[in-house]
Amino acid sequence: MLDLAIVGGGPAGLTAGLYATRGGLKEVVMFERGMPGGAITQSSEVENYPGIAEVVSGMELMENWPKQCMRFGLKHEMAEVSRVTRNDDGTFGVHLSNGERQDAYAVIVATGGTPRRAGFKGEEDFLGRGVSTCATCDGFFYKDKEVAVIGGGDTALEEALYLAKICKKVYLIHRRDKFRAAPSTVERVKATPNIEMILNCVPEEVYGDQMGVQGLKIKNRETGETIDLKVPGVFVFVGYDVNNGVLKQEDGSFLCEVNEWGQVVVDLSMCTSVPGLYAAGDVRIEAAKQVVCAAGDGATAALKAIEYVEEKKG
Repeated sequence: MLDLAIVGGGPAGLTAGLYATRGGLKEVVMFERGMPGGAITQSSEVENYPGIAEVVSGMELMENWPKQCMRFGLKHEMAEVSRVTRNDDGTFGVHLSNGERQDAYAVIVATGGTPRRAGFKGEEDFLGRGVSTCATCDGFFYKDKEVAVIGGGDTALEEALYLAKICKKVYLIHRRDKFRAAPSTVERVKATPNIEMILNCVPEEVYGDQMGVQGLKIKNRETGETIDLKVPGVFVFVGYDVNNGVLKQEDGSFLCEVNEWGQVVVDLSMCTSVPGLYAAGDVRIEAAKQVVCAAGDGATAALKAIEYVEEKKG
């Protein structure tokens, strides 16, 4: 029986492992089918992590995390978790895709999420080199420059407002003539002089060279006209899918409470609606989607898990 099973090996999962083992739990296993590090390892530049003075890549930022986190006994099992279930005695079953199963007193789910792609030509090729899904992470690189934002929901408009404080101009591109965002947010966008709304248009192609993005071609859905925006940065906000599959039970329900978007509902201590089950990082509600915040979540969840497991074991 494991003291604690951690599902996911990004900043939240690694930090949870560090705090849990250093805090006294003995049998702690982090299940991550690949090498630890998480989605941040795909970022070409990170300059806002506290204590890291130089601009580094996501891979460089995460390079030493596994070594530090495993120094106190955290084990990494390169296995994919297919499902987490609850046993009759209140412990948990961690089911692996290879058919094996391990039981644990407590579980921390730190599986993160995945930004949706808009699907235009060059989007994947230039991801991290001018195409971004995080204004907070990458907006500063375009200080006093022009950028494009793609999307029509609350996140797209809020990120456009954020970028408008940094960038010279923000082109807000939406496929419809009306936004899905809250009316108050739409009004704020309309009142921001350096945001230009381009409606009824869809992105067709982002282009550039070895140095990065040079422009974005968009097409008017009504007239068929193609517009070429000479921008070095393109921000895509067309939705975000949390990786909550491990919590889905055989009958299609979820092991714990999730909201309408599938995000795991937690309190300030990262506790879910099921005792002994915690969620940390981007998989939870109201996640900031920042490395430093995910790490904080992992530490918080681990501290609560230590209390729970010690009480459970008597």
